[in-house]
Amino acid sequence: MSAASCLLTDDQFLCSICLVVFTDPVTIPCGHNFCKTCITEHWNVNVQTQCPNCKEVFNTRPELRVNTFISEMAAQFRQSAQQKASSSSSEQQAAKPGEVPCDACTGTKLKALKSCLVCLDSYCETHLEPHLTRSGLKRHQLIDPVENLEGRMCTKHDKLLELFCTTDQMCVCMLCTYSDHKNHDVVPLKEEYEGKKAELGKTETEIQQMIQKRRLKIQEIKHSVELSEEDADREIADGVQVFTALKESVERRMNELIDTIKEKQRKTEKQAEGFIKELEQEISELKKRSTEVEQLSRSEDHLHILQSFRTLNTAPPTKDWTGVRVSPPSYEGTVVRAVNQLEETLSKQMKVFEVELKRVQQSAVDLTLDPDTANPWLILSDDGKQVKCGDVENNLPDNPERFDYCTCVLTKQSFSSGRFYYEVQVKGKTEWTLGVARELINRKGFITLTPQKGYWMIGLRSNNNYKALASPPVLLSLKSQPQKVGVFVDYEEGLVSFHDVDAAALIYSFTGCCFTEKLYPFFSPCYNHRGKNSAPLIISPVNHTE
Repeated sequence: MSAASCLLTDDQFLCSICLVVFTDPVTIPCGHNFCKTCITEHWNVNVQTQCPNCKEVFNTRPELRVNTFISEMAAQFRQSAQQKASSSSSEQQAAKPGEVPCDACTGTKLKALKSCLVCLDSYCETHLEPHLTRSGLKRHQLIDPVENLEGRMCTKHDKLLELFCTTDQMCVCMLCTYSDHKNHDVVPLKEEYEGKKAELGKTETEIQQMIQKRRLKIQEIKHSVELSEEDADREIADGVQVFTALKESVERRMNELIDTIKEKQRKTEKQAEGFIKELEQEISELKKRSTEVEQLSRSEDHLHILQSFRTLNTAPPTKDWTGVRVSPPSYEGTVVRAVNQLEETLSKQMKVFEVELKRVQQSAVDLTLDPDTANPWLILSDDGKQVKCGDVENNLPDNPERFDYCTCVLTKQSFSSGRFYYEVQVKGKTEWTLGVARELINRKGFITLTPQKGYWMIGLRSNNNYKALASPPVLLSLKSQPQKVGVFVDYEEGLVSFHDVDAAALIYSFTGCCFTEKLYPFFSPCYNHRGKNSAPLIISPVNHTE
């Protein structure tokens, strides 16, 4: 018997109703075993005669007979448990913080193994032994050790809270079902526990999903910041290059202007120095003649005076300085010419952008709008080159390709390699969105136009706000309002750039993109706002810049 019992677990010797070792075990027709008194009392309380474990219902109450085999095994197990409790009591340890202590221990409180819902106390191995051996105590319901056992008892009837009233959403005892909760929907605690546990599991799953979504959003935001930093660094580098060249041109023209003015001043100074030198030489000659005349006038030698008079009485040869002037040089037009030269230099630099536009225009493609993708509010021209928003919603089939909420449309043509370019007239519009979208985008309901969702776009919004629809959006500062926008895509390079065709200027570029699907040109004329934005978007033929 002892050898056989070693093959069974401890729980197999416990009645599932009282949770202690079987006393007078009986086997009911479904095969489950209970204490005879426990199952009898259970059937006396409940209306239906059913198994507490498998819930099988019996039309007539089965006749109960003690299973002698199980009874002998339970007795053997009880004896083994007593010996084990006796031999291990000296090895038990004191209850640690967070563990339930034994209420019967004096002095050092040992760790409790079970709590009794009848005695409302918790017991260690040694003090649990009477509940396993004494007939008066073995019917008590034992559970895993818990604190605050009083909280598990009904305060009105002093009975165990073993049922749950789903009507009032509260735990009740058996007697409550005959008083305050009569005719309410009442289920065993275990049944409600399983349901609540399933709900908690679902809630935990939802919370983990929310956490994961927010972690992904953090990664997305960080990635957007990284892309923004890359774009900012690139724009700064391009701006520094352009303005450095501009600064060098300005400094060069300024230095040339200064050199020109100084050269004129040097020539004036040199001319003045020549005049002054010549005048000083004449002054020296005149002073010499003055001295000779003075000396001659003092002489008493008649012959000498008469012989020298003709020579000294005549003034030495000199220049007529009456009309000689040193006029300040004229600087009129010098600054204007320098500015004109600077403008010429800048014009040459602007031609670089024109060359770039001419280069991308070589990749021009012919596009036609796809009516199967058009939002029902949109109106397409017969040739598929124009789209605008109407005043009424068209009755169109809701096929998978159609945008059902956002006023946008794709083209019939798609691209999965190489380069392509197209131009769209946006003249007269107060709102619009243009760009490219990948094939497997969401086309139903509200959509978010960001690269992370498969859209690379720029657009005009109210109050003349031009934006690149990145994440977060980038407000664009443009010198003039584009009337025609060119869109260029280099699939392998991962580049989507937008150009002001008339100004031959770059508007914005998405760089470092990773394309793995087909790309479709994307058009959204936006709502017409009662005619204020009724002008169409027009796919224009590309006139290559000369």
